[in-house]
Amino acid sequence: MNNSIEKIAKILRTDEDNIRKIDKRLSAVTGKRNVMDKILEENETKINSHLNELGVSGNFYTKEVYSALISKVGADSKAFSEAMGNPIGGGRADFNEVLTMIKKVSGEHKGFFLKEEKAREFLINEPPRNVVKYLGYDSAASMLEKEDLFEVFSSLRFLEDSKWLNTIFFKQYGSLRPEDFEEREIVIKVLDEKWNKATEGFMKKKWHNISHLKEMGIIFVIPKVLGVPGELLRMVSLIFHYLSEISFYSELFEKSSETPPVFAKNVISLLKGDVIDRKIIEEDKSLWLVIQRYLAKEDENDWRLFVPHINPETFHWMRAQQRLAGIGDSLARFGNNLKFWEDLDWVGDYFKNESGNEILISFDLVDTVMSLVKEKELIKYSYHHQEALWNKIFIEYFGRAQLEYFLKEYLLQGYFEI
Repeated sequence: MNNSIEKIAKILRTDEDNIRKIDKRLSAVTGKRNVMDKILEENETKINSHLNELGVSGNFYTKEVYSALISKVGADSKAFSEAMGNPIGGGRADFNEVLTMIKKVSGEHKGFFLKEEKAREFLINEPPRNVVKYLGYDSAASMLEKEDLFEVFSSLRFLEDSKWLNTIFFKQYGSLRPEDFEEREIVIKVLDEKWNKATEGFMKKKWHNISHLKEMGIIFVIPKVLGVPGELLRMVSLIFHYLSEISFYSELFEKSSETPPVFAKNVISLLKGDVIDRKIIEEDKSLWLVIQRYLAKEDENDWRLFVPHINPETFHWMRAQQRLAGIGDSLARFGNNLKFWEDLDWVGDYFKNESGNEILISFDLVDTVMSLVKEKELIKYSYHHQEALWNKIFIEYFGRAQLEYFLKEYLLQGYFEI
């Protein structure tokens, strides 16, 4: 057990005492024993079996492991694109073909979203001047008479600056009431190509052509290609991720509507991705944070990453990878290639490089696809895997259903105790 605790703590970059306390408290609560041993054993078994499948065996270095994973995801991405008929040549019609396949696999999704008339009201009350100017109108009202509301709202992400959005436009959200929301379907759409020029900076910064607006229930695709390996696979994965995320937050919006006095406050907190920023004194119980962002993208040494926590982002990626396997099964000449990546989101370990230094390698599909995209810059990703491992620990004690329950129940509070 001590070896398991030491190894898991090392992978998570946390203090061994954190893992030891989790094991002691949650074993007492659930009656489950040797959970850390089981996790470590499963991790090693999966690593060895998957490396053997890739033809990597014996005393291997970091470079061999990393190269094998990158080659595998590169080959899968190419095969995936070919099986779909190499659909993204750059035109809007090509991207719509991809969305048709995604909708066929995922089905329709309804949620609790901002009413269209309220969204129009916000745009007219605080006109997005850059958007109005870009489209060549003299007012927001005249713009909305002819333009698609969802496309205009989406354009706020790449045409208006964050200071205006946060201090002026989104300030209006403080007046939201439950009756300003309604149940309707999630919208997944490819933007008109007229927006392409305006999205150049956004795509360069984000390194993908997809984004979403939780309160509007929309996932939008910019009909432009980045020309990087694994682009289609990442695009499809991201859409599945956003479908899960939007549905998840929709439930929280609807739950918040049951308490009108704090509805607006809760919606704003959810959209901002608020995370608890104060340390809470832990006593006899096991204290866990609920972190709704990938803090490692902002600061890989953020203290909250090293204490027990669960993360809805990795929950959405887990769902996305399950759906991705489903779309792979439905494609001719593709077979079950993506089954290789199933349940690897939490798997990873340290491997020595040729200089004898240990490097953490993630076996997570998303980390590997992102590493493939940024391979020329020699950037390796692992934060999806580490967050997934925290979720895995919680799941081993309580199960996936309880993970989802605790994520939803305590997201706004930011923590819970067991």
